[in-house]
Amino acid sequence: MELDKALGFAVILSWDDLKKASDPCSARVEYRSAVGTAVDYLSIWSVDAEGKQNMVGDYWTWTSSAHPSGIRFNNKFHSQQLGLALDFILMNQDQFTRPADACPEGLALIYPPTGDELTEATTWMGGVHGAATNVSRAAAEEVVAL
Repeated sequence: MELDKALGFAVILSWDDLKKASDPCSARVEYRSAVGTAVDYLSIWSVDAEGKQNMVGDYWTWTSSAHPSGIRFNNKFHSQQLGLALDFILMNQDQFTRPADACPEGLALIYPPTGDELTEATTWMGGVHGAATNVSRAAAEEVVAL
C-alpha cells in the first residue's frame, strides 16, 4: 500500500474527532521525504468551507530538546485513534511504498469519508495491526477496540 493512502486512512478513522474540533471540508497530511528515506516529521491540517486552515497536530519520529517524539495535538483537538494509527504507520513505514517519481514533498488529501471509505479504513487498520511486528500488543488491541 502507498504511504499516502495509509496516512489518509489514519485521518479517515479519526474524522469524527476532527468534526468535534472544527467543521472540516477537507484535511491533509504534509510531510517531506525523498523516495527511499524515512519520514521524520509530518503535519495534519483541517480546512473549513471558507478555506481557513488549522493545524490539527504534528508528529515527530525522534525526540530532541525542541520537541518530543510522537503526536502533538493543537487547538484543544485530541484523537487517540489518529495518534495510534500514525504511531503504527510511522513505526512500519518501510512496509509502505511511494512512487519512484514522487517529489520529496508528500501530501495526502482527505475529504469527508463515505461509509465505504470508513469501512475500508477500519478493515485495513484492524488487519494490519493483527499482522504487525512493530507495534505493541496493547497498542494493537487498543486500536482494534476503538
